[in-house]
Amino acid sequence: MYSEDILKGGNIMGFIKSIFDGDSQTEVITDGENEVYESEERTMVIPQEPSGPKMILLEPRAFSESQQIADHLKKKNTVVINLRRVTSDQAKRIIDFVSGAVYALKGHIEKVGSGIFLCTPDNVNIQGKITSDKESKQEVYNNDDIEIDLM
Repeated sequence: MYSEDILKGGNIMGFIKSIFDGDSQTEVITDGENEVYESEERTMVIPQEPSGPKMILLEPRAFSESQQIADHLKKKNTVVINLRRVTSDQAKRIIDFVSGAVYALKGHIEKVGSGIFLCTPDNVNIQGKITSDKESKQEVYNNDDIEIDLM
């Protein structure tokens, strides 16, 4: 939920009072992104958080963050986990915990790179496969120097 309410034509307490006073009629309009409350004198727009599944990118720093990953999966969100910031022992513990959560939720887990895992809930199907360097019979190139310029 956004912390700001956009209010036109008055303060929020006055608007809320006008809703419950019964002196004026209030109409609620939802345009897919926002809820718009309109009374005879005032209009208030409350931005809504986008609904639907999300893709969450996480870089856990400790095993204690494993539950956060499972919570995202419970909410039907896809999670990409980068384990390159934790020790090998912590990474194994995190994957053990997350694998159990994925199994319990009937989801899927796939290794997509060195220390990178894709976890999906049961409402997302993974198609295709990324082969590891060991499985590949073709030459493997190191492209770690490729960067994405974000605006």
